[in-house]
Amino acid sequence: MKVVLGSAYWPNIHYLYYLLNSQEIYIDHYEHYQKQSYRNRTKILSANGELDLSIPVKKWANNAAIHTIEISYAEDWQKQHWRAIQSAYKNSPYFDFLEDEIEAFYTQKFQYLHQFNAEQLKWVLKVFKQKKKIIYTESYFENTKTDSIVNLRNSIHPKEEVSNQSIRNLLEKPYYQTFATKFGFVPNLSVLYLIFNQATKSYRFLIL
Repeated sequence: MKVVLGSAYWPNIHYLYYLLNSQEIYIDHYEHYQKQSYRNRTKILSANGELDLSIPVKKWANNAAIHTIEISYAEDWQKQHWRAIQSAYKNSPYFDFLEDEIEAFYTQKFQYLHQFNAEQLKWVLKVFKQKKKIIYTESYFENTKTDSIVNLRNSIHPKEEVSNQSIRNLLEKPYYQTFATKFGFVPNLSVLYLIFNQATKSYRFLIL
């Protein structure tokens, strides 16, 4: 399978499924930035329920390409996000082993959103011990009729439901979650939830 994806902040399980099952992976750095998307947003499960974490960005022009979007540090969102992650995952089985590596993302300052996301994705693949060649586009990626590439830039989105029933069934396949006794199993959360609860073996149920 060949796919083109958007940049994503701690991508969710739906995104991860395509990442792990594709032979050719393109991430479009020249697509138009989409607000209220997973480009700068991720969803975790806290003691109070589902929680969206959003990275603030500086003002951008209409139709600005994702690679031009700069992170705003006018507010201390890094501290807020890290505290939320600590609170949500501190009792997870593998949190202590990975805490320092995750915290490093919240002590560095990246200028561009796509750089931040790319470094996180590299780390996720390292934890999974998976080698994937990711091609970051140098222009807007346009499919041709002969490409046979699945375009997922808009379909993996907070406001879009997973339409493929077999993939939906896979996403709803339960794995250990810290707050399952309180909320039941919650599908399609940030990859962080999977890693902190399952560690290096966490991706295996997603590979076909």
